[in-house]
Amino acid sequence: MRPATTLELLATPAEVSGVRRALSAYGADVQLCASELVTNVVQHLGEGVPVTVRVWCDDGGRTRLEVTDPDPRALPVLRASVGADEESGRGLALLDALAARWGVAYGPGRGKTVWCELEAGPGGGSVPVASAGGLGRTATAGRDPR
Repeated sequence: MRPATTLELLATPAEVSGVRRALSAYGADVQLCASELVTNVVQHLGEGVPVTVRVWCDDGGRTRLEVTDPDPRALPVLRASVGADEESGRGLALLDALAARWGVAYGPGRGKTVWCELEAGPGGGSVPVASAGGLGRTATAGRDPR
C-alpha cells in the first residue's frame, strides 16, 4: 500500500495546478477529481479558505481522495444538466462519471470532507470500483451505489 499524500493549502486558483502536479503519481482521473473539488471550494467558499487534500491507495488498488474544508453547510450539488453556454457546473458531473462512489462526510469540528473512490486501471488511469468501505457519516449528497 502506498503511503497517503496529504496537502495543506489555502484554496486559490493558483493552488489548483499545484494540487494536480502534487498528485501526478495517482493518475489523470485523480488529478481531475482533486482539481474540481478544490475549485469548488474556491468558487463556493472563496479564496484563501484552508483545505486539506488527502489521497491514498489501499491494497486492492482503490484510490480514495478527500478534500476537507471548514464549512459544513456548503454542500456539493450535482446539477441535472448544464447548458452549452454556461462556464461552470460540470465539475461534479465529471467526478460522478469517474468515481464509483462519492459523498460528503462530517467530522467533529472539521467542517466537511467531500470524498470519492476510484480504482487504478491499466495504463495508470482510473476506472470505477465496484464496492468500497465508507468513511464517517455520509450525507445524501453524492453517489453511493450500496
